[in-house]
Amino acid sequence: MKRAPAIATATTWKTAAYAAALLAALLLGPAGLACAGDDIADGQNVIRSQEEAFSRDDAAAAYDFAAPSIKSWYRAPDTFMFMVRNGYAPVYRHRSFEFGEARTFEGKIYQEVHIVDANGEAWEALYTLEPQRDGSVKISSCVLKKAVTS
Repeated sequence: MKRAPAIATATTWKTAAYAAALLAALLLGPAGLACAGDDIADGQNVIRSQEEAFSRDDAAAAYDFAAPSIKSWYRAPDTFMFMVRNGYAPVYRHRSFEFGEARTFEGKIYQEVHIVDANGEAWEALYTLEPQRDGSVKISSCVLKKAVTS
């Protein structure tokens, strides 16, 4: 039976994944990462729908937007929601949630989100979404880090 990684381990992986995605975006630039308007809009709709489900404490609806890779770690909506509440508090509850830059690369959608949490602190999230066999798009990762403010 797979066990969910500890929050400290998840934080380390989140930071590494965020750095790798940003590095890829910087190195490949517009030539390597093409924006596909419809795909981006679909991805934003999925992210916004999950965010709205979190605001209603609707674990089942929020869980529906998670990709199978996420569901393999968190096998039930309540377990998934517990992880989000404890490991992604700014995503779960916030003052603002605004889309930033988005790109597609090798079939995946990378969407930046600027978040101000319930305490007024700024965060950056990088969502990765992947197309599914049924034609839908699901969230396969969300890397969260404190925003650098000047």
